[in-house]
Amino acid sequence: MIRPSLRAAVTAVLAAALCAALAPVPATAASASSPASEPASASASAPAAATAEALWIDAGTVVWKVAAAPGSRQELAYGDGRLRLTPGRLTDAQRARFPHLAEYPAFTVDPRDRPRARTAVRGQVTAVQRAADGALLAATGVQIQGVLDDLYSARAAKASLGPVFTGGRPTLSVWAPTARTVSLELGAGADARTVPMRRDDASGVWSVRGPASWAGEPYRYAVTVWAPGAGRTVTNKVTDPYSTALTTDSARSLVADLADPRLAPAGWSTLRKPKAVPLRDAQIQELHVRDFSVADPTSRHPGGYLAFTDTASNGMRHLRALAAAGTSYVHLLPVFDIGTIPEKKSEQAVPGCDVAVYAPDSAEQQACVARTAARDAYNWGYDPLHYTVPEGSYASDPEGTRRTVEFRRMVQSLNASGLRTVMDVVYNHTVASGQDEKSVLDRIVPGYYQRLLADGTVATSTCCANTAPENAMMGKLVVDSVVTWARQYKVDGFRFDLMGHHPKANILAVRKALDALTPAKDGVDGKAIVLYGEGWNFGEIADDSRFVQATQRNMAGTGVATFSDRARDAVRGGGPFDADPGVQGFASGLYTDPNSSSANGSREEQRARLLHSQDLVKVGLSGSLAGYAFTDTSGRRVTGAEVDYNGAPAGYAAVPGDALAYADAHDNETLYDALAFKLPPATPAGDRARMQVVALATAALSQGPALSQAGTDLLRSKSLDRNSYDSGDWFNAIHWECGNGDGSSSGGGNGFGRGLPPAADNADKWPYARPLLADPALKPGCSQIDATSAAYRDLLRIRTTEPVFSLASTAAVQSALSFPLSGPDETPGVVTMRLGDLVVVFNATPSTRSQRVAELAGRPYALHRVQAGGADRTVRSAAYERATGTFTVPARTVAVFDAGAGAGAGASAGAGQ
Repeated sequence: MIRPSLRAAVTAVLAAALCAALAPVPATAASASSPASEPASASASAPAAATAEALWIDAGTVVWKVAAAPGSRQELAYGDGRLRLTPGRLTDAQRARFPHLAEYPAFTVDPRDRPRARTAVRGQVTAVQRAADGALLAATGVQIQGVLDDLYSARAAKASLGPVFTGGRPTLSVWAPTARTVSLELGAGADARTVPMRRDDASGVWSVRGPASWAGEPYRYAVTVWAPGAGRTVTNKVTDPYSTALTTDSARSLVADLADPRLAPAGWSTLRKPKAVPLRDAQIQELHVRDFSVADPTSRHPGGYLAFTDTASNGMRHLRALAAAGTSYVHLLPVFDIGTIPEKKSEQAVPGCDVAVYAPDSAEQQACVARTAARDAYNWGYDPLHYTVPEGSYASDPEGTRRTVEFRRMVQSLNASGLRTVMDVVYNHTVASGQDEKSVLDRIVPGYYQRLLADGTVATSTCCANTAPENAMMGKLVVDSVVTWARQYKVDGFRFDLMGHHPKANILAVRKALDALTPAKDGVDGKAIVLYGEGWNFGEIADDSRFVQATQRNMAGTGVATFSDRARDAVRGGGPFDADPGVQGFASGLYTDPNSSSANGSREEQRARLLHSQDLVKVGLSGSLAGYAFTDTSGRRVTGAEVDYNGAPAGYAAVPGDALAYADAHDNETLYDALAFKLPPATPAGDRARMQVVALATAALSQGPALSQAGTDLLRSKSLDRNSYDSGDWFNAIHWECGNGDGSSSGGGNGFGRGLPPAADNADKWPYARPLLADPALKPGCSQIDATSAAYRDLLRIRTTEPVFSLASTAAVQSALSFPLSGPDETPGVVTMRLGDLVVVFNATPSTRSQRVAELAGRPYALHRVQAGGADRTVRSAAYERATGTFTVPARTVAVFDAGAGAGAGASAGAGQ
């Protein structure tokens, strides 16, 4: 979540946070690898190169930061041969393809030597510079990603990889162009047998076709290949990157045909989905599979895929209620094969102490959870091992293909409940690289699938081993994997983790491939599948330094949405990495209900910051449109792009649907916990609940899609944990029914006061957290939880039944949307929005506020029928005085008034005439 103007200062903090959230448990060196004999090499006389600073970008060009001294000669040494190099220069096309290398010295491979490039890349390659007398001047390893794409990708890109069945017989194919040999190890243990594979020299694909009896057999590949990190040729026993099924703990791939009717639950082929919802209208609940049901006493399958088939459970009843109110998608945190969760329930550690007995501000709970965190059943799952197989720990049995069937049953049940399904996909990094036992891609084609830095080391800006989807075959893997999930599992959308680390072209290739799927041919309508992701701009690829990234700015107008952090920060206050969590914002009391934090500045500074925050909220309500024009709080006429967001344009979207609004997600504190840090400690529980609704409304009532973390409508807390990726069930579980417990830390309630959050990511905030957690007044009761949920559903009903919230163009938004009281006299803490026949007043202040819109005098506004007959008694007292055009709204309330409904509803709403 980087901000351009603060990149230098914040990148290190962001990296540390990502590391904590994503770093897997360290693995030992690959036990399934063995050294192989290495033929004598012409480069053996050169010193061992610990780095790889030369880049072989295509068959005819090498880039290397070495000075070509008079009389010196450069060459690529491999095996028993050499490729001669002469000084040259990059062409315009090469500079465009490799912008980060544009200023590097370039060398041309002698045309007579180029035919031997395919031989050279199948072993150690060293760039060598020698003096005229033969003396060694310089030597370094060589990165070969570019030349592999040049030599092989045209043919390899068309290959069908992994297990493919035709006529009932499987063909197994793997791309391994640099391998000396590849063979298939079929079966396991004493039954394992080795089957030779055939190499296609044009594509670098190795394949073998087997009989129908191979179906269901475990397998892996034995790949003999030069491993630069190991400094030798090794034989790696490795699973299939294109696996469609796995044995327990990913020990072996399985020869599985996902089209086999035996893997389809009853009714799968005739599955009827809820009506497709355009991305600009999507209302999304972000949900972790285990969080959903592990603490639900009414679920028969706690913590698993099948919990979504327990239609009478509290969790499923709540999801159906949200669907009835207008929620259209459930976004599942990663459900592909995860590298950091033991899949056998018998091997999953559990806390060895009774965490329920400790005080709400105790450090004991987190210490107990931390002792088993590395071996328990919990992780958010941003640790991909195999991209296209469901995670086994969520299945009733991780062995075999049961996970396939149960994942499909989950999708089926969600669809039957009126909800489409989004998968959180993480193609930007792998759980490990090099010769690690959990490294799959890098042990098959070393140095290709991972993004390498200038010295040849793997980039880790995502705080795992970054992948390189700019390389053709990694990009192909992304597209092929997404298409498999869409076609074979009928997934309705994909959320790309750290999407800014992908090339824009790669994400658009995904979009194009999905658009080609049709119900007649593929059983799904690919055009109805939605795409969105994190368009953050940071790391070694920042500012389009290596390729045009899939960032917020670059994805505008593509039909792929990006998370918009502008209004989120304005609403919550501060940013995700503030040292003092008490920095306030629009919905957390800035200026209008100040806390004691000095980080908020003087009264004058607070007022100025609040008014600017209100401008950011307005941009968010427009759908973060760059071209939307309005009057800001200084009285200037500005566009969204001209409103400042920490040095970047607040508005960046081209059309509604380009930006996804949200007030909270799995990252950082939940909304309730953020408000706990920011609202004055004496704020009553009922007022905290009302501020939660105000914050949620800024996203739900915006143009474009909106996302909310599951349980936020129930005031969900993680006991102030800002990074609960590995904090276990104790801190993460959702409690769907307040009545499950007595409101104490022993269970039920909203999760607040379950102890100090884990020290690894929160210890610096413990001095702020301890007095809050110890205060029983901050733990809401059932009445506040139930009221918040009901009020949120009322907002969803308004959002999804009023067409004016679903405008399709900037011109339509410009025509329908205005902020009539915006300007230097605007009320701090109140945003008044006119949208077609509706007027929405967001009153975030602790007092009743009246907003006079003179030009609306005489029009018959009344409180919207949903709120007039809804669950929130406070909003029913909102009033409208027709003679003066004055809207009066209670404290900490969002009221929607409708001129199209007539004045009849006004009387019951307490609207003055």
